[in-house]
Amino acid sequence: MRLFCVFSLVLILVTGCSQAPKNGASPQNTSQNQVKVQQIAPQKLEIKDSKAVAERLENLAASIPQVESAHCVVFGNTAVVGINVNKEMDRSRVGTVKYSVAEALKKDPYGVNAIVTADMDLDQRLRDIRDNIKEGRPITGFAEQMADIMGRIMPQLPRDIRNPTINSGPNDTNQVGNPNL
Repeated sequence: MRLFCVFSLVLILVTGCSQAPKNGASPQNTSQNQVKVQQIAPQKLEIKDSKAVAERLENLAASIPQVESAHCVVFGNTAVVGINVNKEMDRSRVGTVKYSVAEALKKDPYGVNAIVTADMDLDQRLRDIRDNIKEGRPITGFAEQMADIMGRIMPQLPRDIRNPTINSGPNDTNQVGNPNL
């Protein structure tokens, strides 16, 4: 009886696993039955009136509960929104509030690609830049300020650092940090 069960099991496995086409026909191309979809990220809307967009995003961010104030600066086609929350608030709660602001901005066509920060120093920098823009004064080093802000937000990964090459001669290929020097 055991031999019959084992034989039946092997026979079922062999016949079930063979996917040969019937009547000697060649196998069909399975790629014809697949649907091809191209994923495309939504296009950034071009910001034409940066003052209006900044004010709109500030109001949207400030409407979130526990956000005391918000400051937005638009640089080119990028918006940076700084939020001010109670300084006594727990760090995890600040993260939750920041996430809520990001969710609200995601629903706005200009806010979907905005950068949100709850850092007090960055918020103060954004406030200063915004105030200078509203007063119509020329902003010295505006691009440098924005680069500093972006540099604080973006992480630096050690694996992305490349060592510069030392060129002391035409045949010298030693690199900085090479332990064989």
